[in-house]
Amino acid sequence: MATYKKRGYKPKKEKVVQEVEETFDETQSTTAEVFNTLDETANKSEEWIEKNSKPLFYGLVVIAALILGYLGYNKFIGEPTEREASNELAHPRALFDEAATAAGAQADSLYNLALIGGVDGKYGFTDISSQFGGTKAGNLANYYAGISYLKMKKYKEAIDYLSKFDSDDALLGPVALGAIGDAFADINQLKDALDYYQQAANKKDNQFTTPLFLFKAGQVAMELKDYSTAEKLFTTIKEKYANTDQGRDIEKHLNSAKYAQ
Repeated sequence: MATYKKRGYKPKKEKVVQEVEETFDETQSTTAEVFNTLDETANKSEEWIEKNSKPLFYGLVVIAALILGYLGYNKFIGEPTEREASNELAHPRALFDEAATAAGAQADSLYNLALIGGVDGKYGFTDISSQFGGTKAGNLANYYAGISYLKMKKYKEAIDYLSKFDSDDALLGPVALGAIGDAFADINQLKDALDYYQQAANKKDNQFTTPLFLFKAGQVAMELKDYSTAEKLFTTIKEKYANTDQGRDIEKHLNSAKYAQ
């Protein structure tokens, strides 16, 4: 019986080998191109660095000088100034705390001393605000000065100082804005009062200041006959702060806003 080889067997093997060789050649070529490109980029970078070495050096010197200057300022000026301001703040704060437990003329006298200082050369809140304005203590002095003026019914001064105060504290930030709202409410600038009460409510969400200032805003909105705004504010208290002091009685205020429209 005759035997024979399958046709096409050997050519097929040669074709596979040829394809592998072509693929290898293409890969090798691509890799070489990548390395060539990297070499060219490196050469250009070296040339650029050589060309700009002096500006780069001077730039690094300037950056180093700025960093050292900043660190030096904090160490030898910023920190000592902060400590001095904090020490100065202790005296008027003690007077402020004493005034908070007093009443009438005695309270006003203590608030006034806390504001202007003058006892044994001690600074008051207004001095600390102006002398140490860039410090944390100087910022706090603005808050205490504003509250002191508010307690003394000097509303313009209260608004001025409280407006200078800036804080992300969960309580002090909203309370300062709410105090500005109180000052505007006391001088019957109700639209401004409403605006600041809403800002205070939205400053930091918590169970104390948020419902308090939502409620005050709602009351002012009622006085302005802006009943739809009042309804929204009271509804927010009902839905989110039902267990707070303002939330327990909110239904009657909400109904007043609804039926007044």
